[in-house]
Amino acid sequence: MAQDHAATNGFRAGTEKLWEHPSPTTTKMWEFLQLVRRKHGLPSEEYQDLLDWSTAHLADFWKEIWDFTGVRSERSYDKVLHEDSDMFPPSQFFEGSALNFAENLLFPSPTVDSESTAVIAVTETTRKTVSWSQLRDAVRECQHGLMLTNLKVGDRVAGYVGNHANALVAMLAATSLGAIWTAISPDTGAHAVLERLRQIEPAVLFADNASFYNGRAHDVLGKVSEVSSSLPTLRATVIFPAVSHPSMDISKVGSVSAKVYDYASFVDGSDRHEKLEFRHLPPNHPVYILYSSGTTGAPKCIVHGAIGTLIQHKKEHMLHCSIGPGSRLFYFTTCTWMMWHWLVSGLACGATLVLYDGSPFRFLSQSDSSTSVPDDFAMPRLIDELGITHFGTSAKYLSVLEQKSVNPLDNGLSMSTLEAIYSTGSPLAPSTFRYVYSAFPPSINLGSITGGTDIISLFGAPNPLVSVYAGEIQAAGLGMAIRAWDIDGRNVTNTGESGDLVCVRPFPCQPVQFWGPEGAKKYRGSYFDRFPGVWHHGDYVRFNPKTGGLVMLGRSDGILKPAGVRFGSAEIYNVLLKHFPEQVTDALCIGRRRETDVDETVVLFLKMADNATFDEDIANRIKTMVKSELTARHVPGVIDECPEIPVTTNGKKVEGAVKQILCGMNVRISTAVANADCLDWYRSWAQSRP
Repeated sequence: MAQDHAATNGFRAGTEKLWEHPSPTTTKMWEFLQLVRRKHGLPSEEYQDLLDWSTAHLADFWKEIWDFTGVRSERSYDKVLHEDSDMFPPSQFFEGSALNFAENLLFPSPTVDSESTAVIAVTETTRKTVSWSQLRDAVRECQHGLMLTNLKVGDRVAGYVGNHANALVAMLAATSLGAIWTAISPDTGAHAVLERLRQIEPAVLFADNASFYNGRAHDVLGKVSEVSSSLPTLRATVIFPAVSHPSMDISKVGSVSAKVYDYASFVDGSDRHEKLEFRHLPPNHPVYILYSSGTTGAPKCIVHGAIGTLIQHKKEHMLHCSIGPGSRLFYFTTCTWMMWHWLVSGLACGATLVLYDGSPFRFLSQSDSSTSVPDDFAMPRLIDELGITHFGTSAKYLSVLEQKSVNPLDNGLSMSTLEAIYSTGSPLAPSTFRYVYSAFPPSINLGSITGGTDIISLFGAPNPLVSVYAGEIQAAGLGMAIRAWDIDGRNVTNTGESGDLVCVRPFPCQPVQFWGPEGAKKYRGSYFDRFPGVWHHGDYVRFNPKTGGLVMLGRSDGILKPAGVRFGSAEIYNVLLKHFPEQVTDALCIGRRRETDVDETVVLFLKMADNATFDEDIANRIKTMVKSELTARHVPGVIDECPEIPVTTNGKKVEGAVKQILCGMNVRISTAVANADCLDWYRSWAQSRP
């Protein structure tokens, strides 16, 4: 059945080459490939051979990455990896080493001038430049304040903060002392924050006094007070002056046991703290706690270690993305999303970070630089203003630009410094690939990427040695032994069939643990129950054997299986985006099967554009187009209009919870669903369609 589907659907993705590097032999990836050829006898100069070697010889590969990328450590490792290492419990990489995560970010290379720019912090109305020496000094000051709280190695430090320089400083100060950093965006409700932080019992909370978005300031001190008053383990609550506003008085912030400081008071006296200190710790010492989306239950607390996070990010930045000193790296992200952690690791390669907090559709007013105005070209203008070289965003943002026909090049924006655009969060449609290469400089590497919170990095990555094809992620990342397996655990990677994304060999950025007494059980259940001993990522994927690229097809827990044929919701979304962008602004494709149903019914919900009407005609046109573009078995059995699409706080569609609602399950929906009220509509719909 799957073979019939693959043959029928073919490889529309991968047949249209959109980009290749003009001088691949000038890249760090090429330099690394030549090193491996000399030392390890690599048979050719093809990336696929380098990838195969990297996954077959893990210890040799990761040793070379340690040396090539310049990991900074107080003590080197005794052994890279034991040959018989399993994936669960997670393998120990670089056993015997001692290092500090923050030190690697703050002191990336002796060639980086301490007076050059480390960070540019940007909002809708402000710009602030921070040199490397200023960044180190700010971390020293914050470190002093943390020491006065009697912060210990392994204590948790939480941020309820936006993406600004102070958040970065707090993270670096915490991890420099061996504490574990976790962060949640200030637009998140207090209940959702507490659902996460109560599990990990933080000792210190950093919080913004307000957030600023879409031209307006939003006081968050009420939420900060509720959070602070509900965490008895806190010893200090520290308020950043993120927004200047006379009514935002921190004296109203309550607490059970913590002393409440404004940031200036917290770091007062730091001039007596003469130098930065770094606690050198074992390689798997935790540095970050991230959270699963938790749309149908309490979020899981995923703990990531120092060496796995550091060496994986350095590999991806330096080799896959060609990021280094002179690069200006931007990612539109909140501090909650794993892409923030990926972004800030750019410091470890000597890059300048561009931290942005605000709406991507606001820009400085030409008449009054203290205000911003709505502007579809805001981010392209920022690229030109700051000389951004690597611009990261979500697939949704690029899709919105495509639907609005926003063309920066036609509006006098050269973006001449831009080398790459990165997209993640959901699959990037082939039509959006074409749009980007028509609206942005065609010389850029459009890197659709995939990975996630679970691995704090990438499985599928950009690559300067292979081409970009419409609809495809370029290649698997070095050292990541990913495959597509069918429902029976058969490897279908080289057949062109769709399957579950799995990783069959250990990798250093596996979580070191899940927090809490049930952590090991949750860890195994999340990744290793489906295929024992093999990492099951939860995504549905197809590899193109002709190009080596990946096509992401949606979450595997949302896989559609009408008449036994398995396919991903992204295939339907791509058809809508390509052929109905003016009528349909968003969609949700769900497989419905209840106990009494013989087969699964594919239900497609449409959120219509303001000037479009849902009727039988458009439903029939969509069905016809799906049949033409895909197969008859892809055609939805039911198409209906919906008022809103549920999304997580990170903007991802909530397919799993809606699927359970439609299938008659009574499930508690987590506060991770940003617009959970709209799920009542889906409950009513399910009851009216027995």
